Amino acid sequence: MARKTPTKTLTENIIDQPMAGLLSDRYLSYALSTIMARSLPDVRDGLKPVHRRVLFAMYQLKLNPHQPPKKSARVVGDVIGKFHPHGDQSVYDTLVRLAQDFAVRYPLVDGQGNFGNIDGDNAAAMRYTESRLTETAIALLEGIDEDAVDFRYTYDGDTQEPAVLPANFPNLLANGAAGIAVGMATNIPPHNVAELCEAMELMLEKDVPIEDLVKIVKGPDFPTGGVLVESKDSILESYRTGRGSFRTRARWVKEELKQGTWQIVVTEIPYQVQKAKLIEQIANLITNKKLPMLDDVRDESAEDIRLVLVPKNRNVEPELLMEALFRASDLETRFALNMNVLENGIVPRVMNLKEVLQSWLNHRQDVLVRRSNHRLEAVKHRLEVLAGYLIVYLNIDEVIRIIRESDEPKPALIKAFGLTEVQAEAILNMRLRSLRKLEEFEIRKEHDALEKEKDALEKLLKSEAKQWAEIKKQIGITKKIYGLTTTLGARRTTIGKPPAPVEVDLQQVMVEKEPVTIILSAKGWIRAMKGHGVNSGDLKYKEGDREQFVFEAQTTDKIVVFASNGRFYTIAGDKLPAGRGFGEPIRLLVEIPNDADIVEAMVWQPDQKILVASRDGKGFVVSSNEILAQTKNGKTIMSVSDNGDARLCRVIGEKDDHIAIVGTNRKMLVFKLDQIPEMAKGKGIILQKYKDAEISDAKTFNLKQGFTFISGTREMSVSNIKEWVGERAQAGKLPPNGFPRSNKF
Repeated sequence: MARKTPTKTLTENIIDQPMAGLLSDRYLSYALSTIMARSLPDVRDGLKPVHRRVLFAMYQLKLNPHQPPKKSARVVGDVIGKFHPHGDQSVYDTLVRLAQDFAVRYPLVDGQGNFGNIDGDNAAAMRYTESRLTETAIALLEGIDEDAVDFRYTYDGDTQEPAVLPANFPNLLANGAAGIAVGMATNIPPHNVAELCEAMELMLEKDVPIEDLVKIVKGPDFPTGGVLVESKDSILESYRTGRGSFRTRARWVKEELKQGTWQIVVTEIPYQVQKAKLIEQIANLITNKKLPMLDDVRDESAEDIRLVLVPKNRNVEPELLMEALFRASDLETRFALNMNVLENGIVPRVMNLKEVLQSWLNHRQDVLVRRSNHRLEAVKHRLEVLAGYLIVYLNIDEVIRIIRESDEPKPALIKAFGLTEVQAEAILNMRLRSLRKLEEFEIRKEHDALEKEKDALEKLLKSEAKQWAEIKKQIGITKKIYGLTTTLGARRTTIGKPPAPVEVDLQQVMVEKEPVTIILSAKGWIRAMKGHGVNSGDLKYKEGDREQFVFEAQTTDKIVVFASNGRFYTIAGDKLPAGRGFGEPIRLLVEIPNDADIVEAMVWQPDQKILVASRDGKGFVVSSNEILAQTKNGKTIMSVSDNGDARLCRVIGEKDDHIAIVGTNRKMLVFKLDQIPEMAKGKGIILQKYKDAEISDAKTFNLKQGFTFISGTREMSVSNIKEWVGERAQAGKLPPNGFPRSNKF
């Protein structure tokens, strides 16, 4: 009776280990696998394993640019069968992205058929599309059969795959990369190859700081174009640290239409923004009334992008409209920079611009040395064979005799002529037609050429300087192929200036900008007549009323009114009554008390200096930025008594440095403007001293330009104003001859 084999108990397979340590080890293995085999690109060729496997599989299928393409399903099948044991859809998605000229700056796959579009539509199924490699992909694979890189066994140990590509093309920065691993991520934008090559040429000439490299590599070059509006300091800091962000805006133009109307046409949108979703986003903003100045958005794109933005009216400022759109939509985006890559395919590290470029140069040197050694061995082998052939031609009859008569011709040939195993084997494999006299000349010619090549290769391998010179020559060829003047190499993303901060007042930008003339009568009736250049003599007023203020403005302007109660009132230019008839009482627009007189009315301008003064000669300077009122009640600037003592309001010119004041006592004083303090509100200080008199008028002027006043219809100048120049708060002197009796300048 057969004995039973004892079975193992369950306890023999139990591992006695703390759970925390077990989880830590397993999770670390998973993290390293994700980082190295899936998510982070190699700094040398800029590819993740799946991209590298797709390109190598297409190379093995001989899908070069000059051969007909094959079905994408054939490529995907080879990839998942030989190299990449994952789902076919993920591999096909990778292949599709490498073919999309709006996704990668320099496509590595030439796709035939529907490979998706910038609207976000998916590609056709892999059984319908065809693909082959581009010239750029061939450059990445150049020399892969010449021992240029290491190979490793695939997942099943059946075949081998390259650990990295030779990469005669700076793919990492040229096409960018994105990925999320365990605890780390990478995000690298595309760049212009011509700029990268120029920067590396400079690095090969001398040791340069990153500041000099950034002068050449000015910023990303996105395949969809757009305008880079990041500041130079921010770009420099991003490239210095390997982390940062780049702000990109859509490119747009104002397109003039009939009858003064216009529309905005967007011709380029930011990178990785789907056009269809962008249009939907803008349409929702219009529907939800978050962009009241925009009336409609249309997609008129064909091969090129053409988004039409229709404003509410023709007087909306295009710049303000686009500023609002940039803030509210994906017409402006930020691309985060995180140059986290695998150094030598093993160690993840955040590199700066110079380190990334230097890593690629070092890789190219390794590839050059390995390919040169491979070629040198081939040349030496061929020279050895040719030397054997020459011996044959010198001893042709004896060689034929040995081959005919000897049972083992190979050892006999080696012994007779001192041949090597390689030479003897080559001689025995020669064809009879090769014994022609002409063939001997060709062999000697080839032998001499290979001797020269052998010497050049040996010198190259011994001299690092020659190696870098050869690499610089290769970079020059790449720079010429992808030059800024070529169709493929021309920079698509424009380097723009950072936009200045703009305050978008939606109420203001919605007003039609039209020229108007503002008329405010002595009794407070206000109106706005269309156009400028209105003749005052043609204006009519109510019986007993007369002209007080007439000035030109725009409907988008703000009108400020200063009253004797020391308050400033603000009226929107588009809220003024039309110029027909006599207008309307201003007190229907703002709540000016009936017992307050209107002292001044003018167009508000930002950052102006304004002099305000009271009846008793006290005053101060206030900034125009302080006087805008938010309510109809106005804004108190000057503290006055109940009688309403505010009597003067004058805009100070930018170059004015002196002020002339005259009182009802007909005495004039001139003093420096800087003696008057600037205040936000208050009573002010004494400007001119009076006794039984009040302030009549004031005028600011530039002393070097001279002092003038109006007498009747003539402008009169004072040649020597120094007679009236004194200090603030003095009484002054009688005005110059000819000064008007009204005591007004």
